[in-house]
Amino acid sequence: MLESNAGNSPGTPPAASRDALLSSPARRSFLGVLLAVGTASVGALLSVPLFRFVLHPLLRITTPLSWAEVGNVDELAASASPVKKLITVEQRDGWRKIVSEKAVYVIKQANGQLTVLSSICPHLGCSAAWHTENNEFLCPCHGGRFAADGKLLGGPPPRGMDRLETKVEEGILKVHYQYFRQLVPDKEVIA
Repeated sequence: MLESNAGNSPGTPPAASRDALLSSPARRSFLGVLLAVGTASVGALLSVPLFRFVLHPLLRITTPLSWAEVGNVDELAASASPVKKLITVEQRDGWRKIVSEKAVYVIKQANGQLTVLSSICPHLGCSAAWHTENNEFLCPCHGGRFAADGKLLGGPPPRGMDRLETKVEEGILKVHYQYFRQLVPDKEVIA
């Protein structure tokens, strides 16, 4: 039996051959490859954050040591007793930048060198203050007592006051401010 081509425009294949073209193996394999490439691309894009999370500790750039200006060396060396100074400390927490003021004490040692002490008590983190009448640092929270050079005299703190790293540039004393673990006998840097 012959199929009629009635109703089809010239040059249009009959309906049976059109269905054969749409379901041909070449067209099906092309759609399969296109679907596989699309799936792989979406999978790769979704895995990028996972790889960044896993590799971040290995690839991150450490921030350089930040040094804060304490003051003029000549002015600080002229004082016989500890001098309280406020320094500006910049901290980065992810994308946030926090700027705060911290108190430090500058002391002149017997050899004439300047040393900077953190005012944070190593017991529970209260702020120790210099008391001229007693010639010692006192922590108001739990009665920790420290000598003028920061050595522990008495009370519950497990160690003396923490010394900070210093350097002198162009006559200006600079300090690298750090936080130390509390309630431990040895000084441990935590930040």
